[in-house]
Amino acid sequence: MKKRVLIVSQHFWPENFRISDIAQGFAENDIEVDVLCGIPNYPNGNIPDGYGFFKNLKQNYNGVNVHRCWEITRKGNSSIRIFLNYISYPFFATFKVLSFLSKKYDAVFCYETSPVYMIFPAIVYSKLKKIPLTTYVLDLWPENLYSVLPIQNKFLQKVCEVTSHCNYKKSDKLIAMSPSLKEKLISVTDKSSEKIAVIPQYCESFYETEIADEELTEKYKDYFKVVYAGNISPAQNLEVAVDVAVLLKKDGISDVKFIIVGDGMARNDIEKYVAEKDVKEYFDFLGSKPVTDMPKYHTLADCLFAPLAKSDLIGLTIPAKVTSYMAGRRPVITCIDGEGSLVIEKANAGLTGESGNSVQLFENIKTLYNMSPADRKQLGDNAFAYHRQHHERNKVLGHLIDFIFE
Repeated sequence: MKKRVLIVSQHFWPENFRISDIAQGFAENDIEVDVLCGIPNYPNGNIPDGYGFFKNLKQNYNGVNVHRCWEITRKGNSSIRIFLNYISYPFFATFKVLSFLSKKYDAVFCYETSPVYMIFPAIVYSKLKKIPLTTYVLDLWPENLYSVLPIQNKFLQKVCEVTSHCNYKKSDKLIAMSPSLKEKLISVTDKSSEKIAVIPQYCESFYETEIADEELTEKYKDYFKVVYAGNISPAQNLEVAVDVAVLLKKDGISDVKFIIVGDGMARNDIEKYVAEKDVKEYFDFLGSKPVTDMPKYHTLADCLFAPLAKSDLIGLTIPAKVTSYMAGRRPVITCIDGEGSLVIEKANAGLTGESGNSVQLFENIKTLYNMSPADRKQLGDNAFAYHRQHHERNKVLGHLIDFIFE
């Protein structure tokens, strides 16, 4: 008899989140999958054509049954809109999940990005039906919240901490991306070590493909190409790249180009900062692209760039872009504290630096800039080898399935 799982995640296809491929992977392993998610609008708050509050609330995605509930969109990405988006999904999803009570599942699985409160409807269903809930912790709260919404009020901070930790405690099992995150989760939940698994994020198999795009190659043929691909939010701290461009300009290096592929709430602020520092010639902002196009931008790169805001606790996680980059066979250059840099050092897959340290990043970019193509290729080959050994899709999916259903 087929196993059945209910996945709760605010974000799902057509938004670019890895849970879409995980759900498809479950279906490929003969598991019946229902997904409870919101209306697609991430990251810019715009609802794609064909979707709405009364459109495509039920779909099938590669064998996965998708059920959408209402939410207040992020449109404008102001603090109040993000706050309303954060609380509206769990509110509407909690009512929606009651319609699933007649169904029988073997497990409930929550893919927890921000906000942590998306776990709540999964908890409600899990407790009512007495079915175990496993939560994959990708954004540690409340720490990740403060990187997006700078809450200073001590009372509100305490409320966020208590409610966040309560959601983790109410989950039967947790999945952490790194050993250090596992230790943190043990400390805030008092769960036994056996209830928390360390399973790194994988990336979709298409990231392993090299795609040489003639138009892009011609456009950037005269530049050393530093590619950033992903969300543009305060947590990414892309300001550090602007500060590096200032240093490059002072040093007389004019053929470095930061190619920014993505969108998000901080994009306008970053573009204003670029103009303010008078380094527009060092940047191209290409906007959001389909996730399946990412390999051609990775292939284009001389190095792939991963920054993150300075935070001891955010540094407990490995950003998804880092695992995707490692599959792309290019050197990775980080500006990250903690696990995101540690994995690159372990793999000898690039150069690492502290979060926010523009001088160190400047020196690392110059090192790669002056490195021979053969040496840069070796770093990229090291990245790919590490990816195949530790982050390969089917291996990680197997670990996920075993832990969720054991």
